[in-house]
Amino acid sequence: MRRRPGRSVITCCLATASVSNHCLFQNFNHNPMDAVLVPSPSFSTTSAPVKLASLSSNSQAYVISIAPLPTFYATSASAPSNTIDLFDKNTLLGVQTLPGHETGTTSLRSIESIANVSRPCLISSGLDGSIQVWDERANSYSIKMTNLGQARALLCCDVSQDGLTVAGGTQLQGEDAHIVYWDPRQPAAPLRTHSSTHSDDVTVLRFSPDASNILLSASTDGLISTSTANEDDEDEAVVHVGAWNTSVSQADWIHSPSGARIWASSDMETFSTWSDELDLLQTQDIRAPSLHNHAQHEWLTDYLISCHSSSTSDFKVFVGSNQGDVALLTNPNLAVPAAPWSLCSTWTTGHTGIVRSLLWDEQNELLLTGGEDGKINAWKIPASSTGQTTDTAMDLDPSPLRKREKRDMDWEDEHEGKRARR
Repeated sequence: MRRRPGRSVITCCLATASVSNHCLFQNFNHNPMDAVLVPSPSFSTTSAPVKLASLSSNSQAYVISIAPLPTFYATSASAPSNTIDLFDKNTLLGVQTLPGHETGTTSLRSIESIANVSRPCLISSGLDGSIQVWDERANSYSIKMTNLGQARALLCCDVSQDGLTVAGGTQLQGEDAHIVYWDPRQPAAPLRTHSSTHSDDVTVLRFSPDASNILLSASTDGLISTSTANEDDEDEAVVHVGAWNTSVSQADWIHSPSGARIWASSDMETFSTWSDELDLLQTQDIRAPSLHNHAQHEWLTDYLISCHSSSTSDFKVFVGSNQGDVALLTNPNLAVPAAPWSLCSTWTTGHTGIVRSLLWDEQNELLLTGGEDGKINAWKIPASSTGQTTDTAMDLDPSPLRKREKRDMDWEDEHEGKRARR
């Protein structure tokens, strides 16, 4: 068992409403470079989902990802289920179950087109070494990309904006971890393989929203890279490399004008932002920005769930507590290490454990959350959380937030790969 190191809690005492833009600190070991968390003037808390559902399987599976389709929400389940469930968007009733990958579905995404077919659909990667494009009308996959004779377990996948390049990231096997590229119109064998970009499990692949041939990758080797996906020579393919020296679990592009271009998070709950050229702008323990006032509010983060980036709203950071509560944080200065954070909204009492997955559905004004309890909850998005919420002032809401329970993070091997079990 590997234990999470102890954390120091930043305590922020809320003063009177007349000093709404300031807070007093009570922490004898306070680091002046630590980030501050203050509630937004429009802070809101929601204590009941508007809709709820559960995985179709009766096993102890987790909801590990949520993806949208025009009329459905899709979820992928962890072992032992490994299925992909479809839920009606209007009612959240389960309508269909796709088989997923027999030996483990590791990622699930929705895409707008692939292989010159413009139709929203799902794509998934699996420990069986394949990437599958799903057709719910046939209850099966329509395209299956494989690497026969050299199959390696895949942990992530993505599709280029033009739908003509698919990338998959492998687990470490021997001394190699690969990024494998396919043309989905010729799925039986890969176009090319890059084997030296990373030296450990490839955990993240994301094509650039602005250039179809640029791929962001991250790994447990602590490196974040950008590569040219259509370059056969791997030495020529790598464009930029950033070294974070911690196992990277999530990363993606930032679309909003926040002063940063890429975000990443680690298995140890650290959060970072990077420039276009992968210069490290800031890194911090995402659990450090915390809010505490016994009479009014309390929020202490235990882990980062995910982030949401959109050109129409602020960059959003979603964090969770061990009790299953979720909070939305924003920060208008992601390139500045000590820039203050705003606590915009919280959603509480919907889950009985760790929240593993999240979908911010702006169009339908819903937040979807999935957890280790096998539940999928749909929450109403407060109007104050949909637009630009870059303030750091505060008006006090009388509803208290539940205190988090201090608990170490256990580690376990899941599907033969190291996964954090928070």
